[in-house]
Amino acid sequence: MEEEYSMDPAQLLEAATDFAYHPGAHSDASAQDFLNRFPLPAIINALQTKADYPGLESALVDCLEKLFKTRYGASLIPHYMPFVIVGLGAESQKVRHLACQTVSCLLENIDEAIVIQLIHEYGVYQLLLNCLIIGDAEVAASSTDAIRKLAIHSKGIDIIFPESGNEATNLVNFATNCSPLGRVRVLSLIVKLFSISTSMASRVYSSNLLSLLETEISNSNDTLVTLSSLELLYELADVQHSTEFLSRTKLLQILTSIISDASAESILRSRAMMITGRLMARENAFVFIDESGCRNLISAINGRFDFLESQNADECECALEALGQIGLCSKGAASLLSGAQPAGRHVIYAAFDQQQHGKQLVALHALANIVGETRAEKDVLLDGDAEQILRRLIYEAASKTSKLTPSGLLLSVLQQDSEIRKAGYRVITGLVMRPWCLMEVISRREIIDIVTDAFKETEKIGMEARHKCCQSIYKVFTSSSKLIADNALSGIASKLQEAINRGPYLGRKLSEAQPAVMTEQRF
Repeated sequence: MEEEYSMDPAQLLEAATDFAYHPGAHSDASAQDFLNRFPLPAIINALQTKADYPGLESALVDCLEKLFKTRYGASLIPHYMPFVIVGLGAESQKVRHLACQTVSCLLENIDEAIVIQLIHEYGVYQLLLNCLIIGDAEVAASSTDAIRKLAIHSKGIDIIFPESGNEATNLVNFATNCSPLGRVRVLSLIVKLFSISTSMASRVYSSNLLSLLETEISNSNDTLVTLSSLELLYELADVQHSTEFLSRTKLLQILTSIISDASAESILRSRAMMITGRLMARENAFVFIDESGCRNLISAINGRFDFLESQNADECECALEALGQIGLCSKGAASLLSGAQPAGRHVIYAAFDQQQHGKQLVALHALANIVGETRAEKDVLLDGDAEQILRRLIYEAASKTSKLTPSGLLLSVLQQDSEIRKAGYRVITGLVMRPWCLMEVISRREIIDIVTDAFKETEKIGMEARHKCCQSIYKVFTSSSKLIADNALSGIASKLQEAINRGPYLGRKLSEAQPAVMTEQRF
């Protein structure tokens, strides 16, 4: 084959470079024309025998990558599977990366029955796992992508999750014999598989793969591995169906232990709190996590504030943000505003404390979540005693400052810089749905003046937040016939209505363009 398909490497390098770096995707006709001039066996032969020619290997790898992304190129892959297998075990990381991507192209473009037969016949899955473990970062990513695409096929699931637990491809057994880096990569693969669908997540759970996460996160001997595993759990927690399965594991108890462990690294506690916030941000969290589990997680975060106020600003901000995430759903917000020492008090006190800008900003956004700025209108107000506790805490916060009233607190927020103001608009938008807060807001004309000031904000997000705040105040204000009829409050409705009609961006009235230099001044 070497003699039959030997080609001038310089000529092949030039043609492969032109094809690889041609802008845009190639058509089937373009791919076929290239292969008519440079047959695929010739390219593969050059890749095997002339890889040391300067620049040739990179050019051919990039060229083949583009070729196999065409339908015509992908149709040739089944005929060259022995070379794909060689590529998956090659010493060159570039060639391994190409081979993994070629498997992905095969899975995307060829009939499922043919693909599954080839995967079985050539032992492709085992080789992809080897690439995941011993390849560089790029190879590991491409092999993960290929395995994820295999999992999408209905019959591919059975390859990844074999019935026999003793097979070499069983991920639990495979991870057990890996290096720490290898185990983290296997965990990353598990997260990708878990996120595909609920049925795939069920297979992951029933295969006991989540126990690998439990083991690595509980590993107190290697902070880096623990942190990497927590990052993967953070990614996993973002999956819609994650809470349903994670609640059946020991992971929630492990998170509670990490948050409560004063001897743990601060960064580990911070990540554990952020994961908790993400997991409990959805309403279904309170369906799948039992009441004691929710209470323990919130209590663990609550307990950290006694140590955070003066010691660790970053961890404190993470704790506040986590509480804000929990407060996104109405059940979570109510949980934060319950008990003798509600966790929500830390958010409210920090939101109006101007001593630390970063902490106040995070707390204001967290408070906006808790009071329902992002929730549907029917879910803004909270059940039980939560509303009374919310009101009491805000009045308490005001009484401890020179502002004395909630309206004074809100005005002081709106008088700060634009970032704080944007968060303040969000807080008012949610709080003003409560009659007591509406009265506080409309009692201070300065607040109305700021939220209706078309020139106050210069950034898009700020303009939108201010406009939404106007809409919220106006809607609640005009729903009360008693307030509308009050002469002392006359003009507020019309001022808000005018601001709303202008829209968030059209604050400045149209004016004729004025020349910088008048005509008579030119001479």
